[in-house]
Amino acid sequence: MSLNIRKVKNDDLDQLVALINIAYRSESSRSWTTEKYFIAGHRITKQQLNYELEQSLFELFVAENELGEIIACIGLTFDKTSVEIGTFAIDTTVQNLGYGREMLHFIEGYVVRYYPVITRLIMYVLDVRSELIAYYQRRGYQVTGRKESYPIEAGVGQPLVATQLIELEKVITRNIYEKSSRKF
Repeated sequence: MSLNIRKVKNDDLDQLVALINIAYRSESSRSWTTEKYFIAGHRITKQQLNYELEQSLFELFVAENELGEIIACIGLTFDKTSVEIGTFAIDTTVQNLGYGREMLHFIEGYVVRYYPVITRLIMYVLDVRSELIAYYQRRGYQVTGRKESYPIEAGVGQPLVATQLIELEKVITRNIYEKSSRKF
């Protein structure tokens, strides 16, 4: 099944808040990326999502299945020569079916096509999420050694264990994506 990936619309917000909170803070038989055992509380509120969407350097994409249901999202925050990937969530009932890989590949191609000055893709992952770090490493992201404290003040949950964020980076190799003819 192929996804219909598009930019977020205002009427998607309630569904997205639910999707993000479930993907990050709950667990189903298919889920493997949960933070449930490491972080308590909501991952995002509608107000926080609205605030992010108002930022001029932020773009959010959603993926719909063949029924038009939103099953994934991924966000981009742009800097001069880099883009931070975040707000990345896949519906727990369809995790481990390749949709995360498809979303990541789509975003990488999108950045290459529309933002030629961007040379680096970065993301931050909880250091206790070794399986998630390994997943991104298999997709070409490398641990940079840079670390940040967990952002408790951002209202994105309360750590249940000692944790910090580690940075992963992928240097863009444009020729991999330039042949993509997909419209955005």
